[in-house]
Amino acid sequence: MKKNIKSLSAVLVALLAVSSFILTATETVSAEQWNENTYETPEPDGLHPIVAEHAEILRQRAAQIGIVIRFTDGFRSFEEQDALFAQGRTTAGNIVTNARGGQSYHNYGLAVDYAIEVGPNVIWDIEYDGNGNGRSDWFEVAQIAKELGFTWGGDWESFRDYPHLQMDFGYSLYNLQTGNHYLY
Repeated sequence: MKKNIKSLSAVLVALLAVSSFILTATETVSAEQWNENTYETPEPDGLHPIVAEHAEILRQRAAQIGIVIRFTDGFRSFEEQDALFAQGRTTAGNIVTNARGGQSYHNYGLAVDYAIEVGPNVIWDIEYDGNGNGRSDWFEVAQIAKELGFTWGGDWESFRDYPHLQMDFGYSLYNLQTGNHYLY
């Protein structure tokens, strides 16, 4: 009997491990998983489902006006954020962020970065007008994003972050850092 219980326990542990792996392997998670993950830990597995949905709508609307965008970043771990913060300070490169790990909406699955896609390449030229309508493609995409409820980093006064789009749902970083939020 004890042998059967041990075998059953081993099978249950293996099943739990496999199902945990399947949940964490996905890039976008369900609303329930997102709430559970962010309330209990500071790092969700992926983009909040509403952010992911609106990002896809943004991609489609941009394509309708002849602009192809590529999302270059989404969820970012605290470690990845700290490495970006170090860039231009203690490591080579230009400064690209003022946010340390835990201080970016990327760290909570609430932000994406985008770039304009030209053929197989992406460009970060904010003046580029690939659809030939006399307006910057970058600013056209930002306008659509704002209509969808995103906050655009290009509107910030202190550090203009043109690729950055976020949805904070009214929550401060402090709320997210302390788990003091309920999005539903």
